[in-house]
Amino acid sequence: MTRATTPMGVILAAGKGTRMAPFSEHYPKPILPVGMKPLIAHQLETMAGLGVRDIVIVIGHLGHEVVRTLGDGSKWGVQLRYVEQEETLGIAHAVSRLERHVDRPFFLFLGDIFFETENLASMLDRLRSDRETHGVLAVKREKDLAAIKRNFIVMTESDGKVTRVIEKPRHPRTDLKGCGIYLFDPAFFDAVRRTPRTAMRDEYEITDAIQIFLDDGYRVEAAEVIKNDLNLSYPRDLLDLNLHLLDRTTLSNWIGQDVKVHPGATLERCVLMDGSAIATPIRMKGCLVFPGVKVTRQRDLVHTILTPETEIRCDELAS
Repeated sequence: MTRATTPMGVILAAGKGTRMAPFSEHYPKPILPVGMKPLIAHQLETMAGLGVRDIVIVIGHLGHEVVRTLGDGSKWGVQLRYVEQEETLGIAHAVSRLERHVDRPFFLFLGDIFFETENLASMLDRLRSDRETHGVLAVKREKDLAAIKRNFIVMTESDGKVTRVIEKPRHPRTDLKGCGIYLFDPAFFDAVRRTPRTAMRDEYEITDAIQIFLDDGYRVEAAEVIKNDLNLSYPRDLLDLNLHLLDRTTLSNWIGQDVKVHPGATLERCVLMDGSAIATPIRMKGCLVFPGVKVTRQRDLVHTILTPETEIRCDELAS
């Protein structure tokens, strides 16, 4: 395969997402609704926009729900295949399941993050234009020290060459944060195979695999292409993300298709997904209603997520 070949895509969607309970009992994080579509659909559309059509989804927890939601990918103009990660032992372990399915450079996305990017195609340009480059990491300048400590930092030389990556640093020496989008040459699998299981988290870390790749002498570059990376870690994050997307529109409320709203109801900054209904004259502020949910309660609702299974009051969770 030549470097001019269009890359494959890989999205990791196997995690259990236990901190997202009660969502995690019914939904894998990547298929939670974000802006009228599953979160992972945004990633499929991003890959399709880069010309990536052949995509492998790594599934695990409630994987059948991912398959049911995405099907063969034709709705998003891509072709999907599925690989199962039997045990959730970290990102590098998930990547290790892919080696026999990947025969050319591949984009790797973490499926539980909503990305706002700029010039993402420049990652591919770097890999294609320089045969000495075998990987590109999407990064951003992160002002939030706590966010840096939750992720990993990327140490670089002046030309963007990565020299070291550090997972969850206590004392970060840079504000350059890794963000969950990667582009690798298949040679990366040699490093993945030799990645040890960590003592602290008992998992196979992607940052350890990247460091082995670097130590083997492969050139990896950092590309500042991420404007925003919004991770779904807790239920409140899902509400905040949907309201964030609403605020990017000119709408006061975001109302999907075939939605019925009682004429006496008052909505303020709400997201009502397809087929939902507000059946009573209540006031709702900063709420998210899942597809097909009918709201019948009488009292007002503030900062609440309503699903077919439950009602989540995000202010109470925050306190």
